[in-house]
Order: sequence, then C-alpha cells, then structure tokens
Amino acid sequence: MSDQDKNYITPIGLKKLKDEYQQLFHVERPKVVETVAWAASNGDRSENADYIYGKRRLREIDSRLRFLTGRLEKAELVDPVTLNGTPSAKKISFGATVTLEDEDGQFKIYQIVGEDEWNVAQGKISWKAPVAKALLGRKLGDEVTVKKPVGEEAFVITKVEYI
Repeated sequence: MSDQDKNYITPIGLKKLKDEYQQLFHVERPKVVETVAWAASNGDRSENADYIYGKRRLREIDSRLRFLTGRLEKAELVDPVTLNGTPSAKKISFGATVTLEDEDGQFKIYQIVGEDEWNVAQGKISWKAPVAKALLGRKLGDEVTVKKPVGEEAFVITKVEYI
C-alpha cells in the first residue's frame, strides 16, 4: 500500500470517525428501519412518504457506513505527541503544528492532519493539501513557497510542535 492509499489520522480524528460510525449503526439506522417497517405495514408504499423517505435515508446511512468502514480499514494512526522530542521531530511530518510567517509579517498556524479531519477555520489542513505538501520534510527556519491558484506565496517556518 503506497502512502497515497493510506489514511493517516490522528487519535482525535480516529475517535470522530468511530463515533460517527457507532451513532449511525447503533442509533440512527435502527430508528429508520423501525420507521420503514411501520410505514410498510400501512399498505400502499408508492404514495407513502414515510416509507419513501425512510428507504432513501436508509440508503444514505448505508452508503456512509460503507465509506466509514473503508476509511477505518485504511486508517494509519499517528499520534503527534509520540513524535515530540524524537529526532524525526526536527523535520515536519504528519501531525505537526507549524507556525508560518508570511512576507507581510503575518503569522499562520496549521496542524497537518488526515483527510477526514481537515478544517481550515480551525487551522487543520490535510497532509495532501498544497500547503502541507510544501511543508512536509522541511524544518524550523526554512523558507517555503506555496503555489496557490492566484500565484505563489512565501513563508518562513518559525515554529514546529507536535502537540
């Protein structure tokens, strides 16, 4: 399995995926199955909104469960805390929280996380994102150029942490 096929994920991200799976499988799906069974017992299914909506929702849940199962099977857990203080912590890798300074003296903080965890508003970027790809393997003090749709932007790495 190549790096591109792996689903690197932090402990928090893995917990969120597992929690979502548990919620769908043990709570939502049984309720929808119960509703569909009740609606089916009412007779004509062709004009039964509860039945039609329930079947549609059941397909959505089952599709999401299959997706989550695949993501969990490919999950490669990486705990950033275990990298702190190790020789590999000198270079930026998955799980690093990186502080960057742009040409205008503005600071940006990003944590490199899994594909299922990214949230730019929270400063979490996927390890496959252009910014993360530019950072991976670099170290404190390096200047990094990131290609963006509107051009290139240069940053200096001012802090690297594994928290």
